[in-house]
Amino acid sequence: MALFPADEIAQLRTALRRHDRLYYVEARPEISDTEYDRLYQRLKQLEAEHPELVTLDSPTQRVGDQPVDHLDPVPHLVPMLSIDNTFSVEELHGYGDRIARLLPDEPVEWVVELKIDGVAISITYQDGVLKQAATRGNGQVGDDITHNARTIRDLPLRLTGPAAPGMLEVRGEVYMPNSRLVEINQQRMAAGEEPFANTRNVTAGSIRLLDPAICAERQLQIFCHGVGTPGGLPATDHMTFLDTLRGYGLPVTPLVERFDRFEDAVVHCERLVEGLHELDFEVDGLVLKVNRFDQRDQLGNTSKSPRWVVAYKFEKYEAVTRLADIQVQVGKTGTVTPVALLEPVQLAGTTVRRASLHNADEIERKDVRIGDEVVVEKAGKIIPHIVRVEKHRREEELPRFVFPTECPECQTSLVQDEGGVYIRCPNLACPAQLKERIRYYAGRNAMDIEGLGDKLVDQLVSAGLVHSFADLYQLQLADLLKLERMGQKSAENLLAAIEASKTRGLERLLNALSIRHVGTRVATVLAVHYGTLERLLASDVEQLSEVEEVGPIIAQSVYDFLHSPTSLQTLNDLQAAGVASEAVTTVEAPPEVGPLVGKTVVVTGTLARHTRDEMHALIARHGGRTSSSVSKKTDLLIAGEKAGSKLEKARQLGVQVLSEDELDALL
Repeated sequence: MALFPADEIAQLRTALRRHDRLYYVEARPEISDTEYDRLYQRLKQLEAEHPELVTLDSPTQRVGDQPVDHLDPVPHLVPMLSIDNTFSVEELHGYGDRIARLLPDEPVEWVVELKIDGVAISITYQDGVLKQAATRGNGQVGDDITHNARTIRDLPLRLTGPAAPGMLEVRGEVYMPNSRLVEINQQRMAAGEEPFANTRNVTAGSIRLLDPAICAERQLQIFCHGVGTPGGLPATDHMTFLDTLRGYGLPVTPLVERFDRFEDAVVHCERLVEGLHELDFEVDGLVLKVNRFDQRDQLGNTSKSPRWVVAYKFEKYEAVTRLADIQVQVGKTGTVTPVALLEPVQLAGTTVRRASLHNADEIERKDVRIGDEVVVEKAGKIIPHIVRVEKHRREEELPRFVFPTECPECQTSLVQDEGGVYIRCPNLACPAQLKERIRYYAGRNAMDIEGLGDKLVDQLVSAGLVHSFADLYQLQLADLLKLERMGQKSAENLLAAIEASKTRGLERLLNALSIRHVGTRVATVLAVHYGTLERLLASDVEQLSEVEEVGPIIAQSVYDFLHSPTSLQTLNDLQAAGVASEAVTTVEAPPEVGPLVGKTVVVTGTLARHTRDEMHALIARHGGRTSSSVSKKTDLLIAGEKAGSKLEKARQLGVQVLSEDELDALL
């Protein structure tokens, strides 16, 4: 049965909107490009035959017929405020402490998002149809760029899914993928035009063009991350808000995660930074937001910025140089990592000769070839990495890099992580792995063995004198004197340094073992809290996660490492060699009996005679464990003045509550 034109047009629009969402937002297309084009052309044909049925939200109307004459000013109903920045983990923790003081005794959930390096815009939908889009401008007034926003293929012209509120204003970041910039620059060079410098500049210029046809050719994309005028949105927190936007067919910022503790959010930030090279778009920082909207209202804004959000930024520097060679190196966990050897280039005040290529997939995805001109980036303390290849400067066909199938050090067949991208040498006795582990163990922030440098480590391992950490403590003077360029005095000094390392304490030892997520700070926290390796080993994941600054992510990593058969053997060998496994930080040994021994204690409110740290230390000296939250496993709550929700929860759970004076009397 033939459909009426209006009905067929409606069906085609619904189908095309669905396929746009599947392709651009959900990345799971169901039909081929040819099939999509067939549907699109049929819709164009019907609309040409029946122009009275054309609507602004039709998929055919993404590019307007005529350029605009100028950009009109658009006042923002809710100002688009800037975000305060932090530039170090220490500053980030300072921000977290301020929020904790502003929301005393309230559990605060945190959301971590990528800070996309693009152009901020505001998009307004009326009755589910895209009505207007504007740039941020000065925060109060922006430019009307609706004609260009309509060309962004992953931005729906009509919202899908559940009924949207009558008026919805969404904020987001328009960007250009790095891969698209590579394509555009190749096209521009072929046409005799100058290439664009970077994705942000071309995005900023494209979104303000008067001719939407040119903007459409640039193929910009968008991630939504915030709300301006919420209208009747049902969400009461940020994560639910993002789910609501997804339901409307809007693309939201990827890799967003929620955390119950600020400390866990910070750990996640540090981990997330390590993988930014895998993204096909530019990121100039991370954003931490209070999840609950009611707490955001309590915190409010300063004259320039909301108090409930902060950016963790790192300065980015870029340079262009030539890739001279690609080498692979084996790390302390067996990971085989490709390294780019570069023609020397100045970057952030230093001369850069090497950059990480991270893994074989990255070389393939970015099509990196020896001889290419490449863009190298350094952000903060992150090691330099290759952002993209300047393919428009590739004057001849270059051979693709072939990743080795055998370990370059021990010739063992390499294996790829199941479901992962990393390729490893599975041979635990691989000299390259051992050398890296020994180097880290002897480092200044670990066991601090002066004189045990890279070349000497290479000699010790190559000569078969060292196969493990414990072997360092079995070295004899005669062994060392056989090594190249090793004199009597140098050998004696090295043996003295190795002997001195036995007294570094549990703090240094935990860091030296290369436990994932455990650096100098966490190692010290664990050592001070537990005092001895034996007490640490006796703790389960839940108990570990309750230690201040640890949390569930680090706790699981520590537990898994320490309880693996290989690690237990390593620890036994080190203790047998005389390496101290007690904390050297001055803490009194906890008593075996007493009112707090073995109990989990939470401190809340304002204390009269102790700081929070002093109270935690007092509890630890008397054998108790401190926790930051009240649960069924809490044994005791110490409540100062202005104790809030934790006190109420403790009473509900029947947890014993003591004042500061009552605790002193008990002890």
